[in-house]
Amino acid sequence: MDKYIYIAVFDPCEEGGYCVTFPDLPGCITQGNNIGEALDMAKEAMSLHLYGMEDDHDPIPPPTSPEKVEVPDGGFVSLIEVWMPPFRDKMSNKAVNKMVTLPKWLKDMAEHEKVNFSHILQDALKSYLGVTGKDQIKKRPEGRLGIQNPEARSQNGDRLP
Repeated sequence: MDKYIYIAVFDPCEEGGYCVTFPDLPGCITQGNNIGEALDMAKEAMSLHLYGMEDDHDPIPPPTSPEKVEVPDGGFVSLIEVWMPPFRDKMSNKAVNKMVTLPKWLKDMAEHEKVNFSHILQDALKSYLGVTGKDQIKKRPEGRLGIQNPEARSQNGDRLP
């Protein structure tokens, strides 16, 4: 699903601001120093939570109707809507750390030449996999990643699956 709408419960915090919870999304909690910040944080927290559920293949619960949600004294509820395609793109392009093991002499030589290790590794992986970007990646039915480039070959010349 690309669009989700859930109820958020805004509860005034003792120290000021608002604590935000989602009755349908246990563990999805955030807070903001004022209503505007709390709304922004609620949208971000809900996006992250739902993205994690999608990524883990967890079932996404249906939203509860607003009249069934208990509102704490001084609190209120608000509908929060998130549009997932741009958020998914943002998350899939997020940089991640990957530790690699290199011979010391190679590391020293590359550092001396001021090599950007991340850039070289990205270029090498793209070349090895026969892709230019994430748009060429597709999910196979069994959940493994596949290459859409039919001419992609390994270093020894074998066709990649």
